Order: sequence, then C-alpha cells, then structure tokens
Amino acid sequence: MDVDVTRLDVKDIIKSAQLSMQEQGRALISLAETLDNEFIKAVEAIFTTKGRLVISGMGKSGHIGKKIAASLASTGTRAFFMHPGEAFHGDLGMVAPEDIVLLISNSGESDEILKLIPPLKKFGNKIVGMHGNPNSTLGKNSDINLIVKVSREVCPLNLAPTTSTLAAMAMGDALTVALMNVRGFKAEDFAKFHPGGSLGRKLLNTVKDQMRSNNLPVVDSSSLVRDCLVKMTECRAGVVIVKDNARFIGILTDGDIRRMLLDHENVLEKSASQFVTTSPVVISINASVVEAEELMKRKKVNLLIAIDHELNVNGIFENNVW
Repeated sequence: MDVDVTRLDVKDIIKSAQLSMQEQGRALISLAETLDNEFIKAVEAIFTTKGRLVISGMGKSGHIGKKIAASLASTGTRAFFMHPGEAFHGDLGMVAPEDIVLLISNSGESDEILKLIPPLKKFGNKIVGMHGNPNSTLGKNSDINLIVKVSREVCPLNLAPTTSTLAAMAMGDALTVALMNVRGFKAEDFAKFHPGGSLGRKLLNTVKDQMRSNNLPVVDSSSLVRDCLVKMTECRAGVVIVKDNARFIGILTDGDIRRMLLDHENVLEKSASQFVTTSPVVISINASVVEAEELMKRKKVNLLIAIDHELNVNGIFENNVW
C-alpha cells in the first residue's frame, strides 16, 4: 500500500524513532544485568580452545552470526561462519573435534540449527547456545547458554525480529570485547588484521614510509629570509631546513616569517640564522605514523623533522599525509 509521507506528522515520525531507540536501549541495559557465570564460561572456553569458533544461525540469526564471526576474526579469535543448510551438504567437514560451535536461534527451536546438534555431539564439539529460551531444545542441549531474552520486540506488532536481533548482536560484541581484553589485544595487533584500513596503515607504516624526502627545502644559515621564502615557494613547502656547512641547525617556517614581519623592519634582507628555531620537534624515521601524529598533537605543530640514528635530516613529516 502506497503511503503519502507528506500527510504524516514529521514530529510523530521522529518521536516513533526515538521511542524505538529508547526501548531498545532499555532492553540492552536489562540484558547486561542478566550476564552470569555462563558468559564467563563461554569466554574461557573460546579463549582456551586449541580449535576455532564455528558460528551458525539461520535467517536473521545467520546475518548476526556472520557479523560476530567477522568481528572475532578481526580481533584475534579464530572464527568463521557456517551456514546450517550447507553444513548438511559437506560443510560439516570443516568442523574439527576441538572446535567450539556457537549456535544462534532466538526461539531455540530453529529446525536447521537443531539438526546440527546430533552430529556435533557425535563429533565431540562443545556447543554454546545463544538464544532467548532456556527451556528450548537448543538450551537443553547446549553445554553453555548465552541467554538473550527480551520482553518484546520493538516492532509495533511484536513480530519482526528487532530488539531480539539487537540483543544477539550486542551479546556477540560483548564476547568480542571480553576476548580482546583477556587476550590483551592491542592496536598493533588490530593493524595486523587490517593492513588495508586507515588505522592499519598508520600502525604498520613508519615515518620513513610517509615522509617527504625529495626536493627538500634546504638553505644555508647565511641565506637571507628572502631566499628562504623563494626556497619555500620552489619546493612548495611551509618550512625551510637550515644548515650550517651541511650541519643541521634548525628550521624556519612561513609562520615564523609572518610573525617576524610584524615585529622587525627589513626582515627579508636579514640572515635566516637570526630567526631560526634551533630546537624543532624531530622524530625518528623508524617511528610509526601513529607515534608521529600523537607527537604533533602533543607539541601542537604541523610538521616534524624526520631524522635517522645519526641525527641526519632525512625528510619532513606533515599532518596532511592522510
């Protein structure tokens, strides 16, 4: 049925959305208060297993299972999703006896999930059930039960999986975070599994990988400020590296020159050595990009002078590399 949205009260639409979110928020708070020793047992079992975590679910539970598997795999827990239907056509061969299997079903009575229980028990796999009914078939046949029961769906008909799917997703995220904490998972570890992402590049790449090393704006200490401006323009840089007989003595930025023009006369005809910053913020070429960006934030600067172990200037690291 077509609905003329223009006839609907905009305030009512927003109010409906707010009420839905508020109700789901309360459901998650209630769920958090029900966590018990079963959750601890699940974390311990997954963390200590020599196998992997196999996750399976049908329909909406399957979509949630895929997301949980992806989150766990990207944070150090060996996990993958197995479609319950495909499991009966050969995919059960992927399951090893030492694997733990997480079966997701809100009712705990999904046929496709229940069919997995007998072969898994025959294989000797430990089963973790994520469901909303402790008295369900899945609940009775699971070694560990993660209960995600909600009082009702936020759906006005109390039919469409909404609050229950959010609860299952939240339980999966809680498992992921708990395992990260137990494992001592760090940002560097995250980068290993996300080399193509922005954070991964920042953590894995060094200053040497991202710094400007060609056509560096280098001037001699005897150069005039006017020469420094020319060099900045030629090299398209906001700074010049000042050296004295090839020895690095400091830098002069375009900002320095602007301030000098306000405080001194005939600045452009004076020697750069009179105004050079002799203790600029420097960083090792082997430092990570994250370290470099954190240092710039802490020192409130827009660039760093990249040096090697012999304190030679190798390049300029700027905050616009990303």
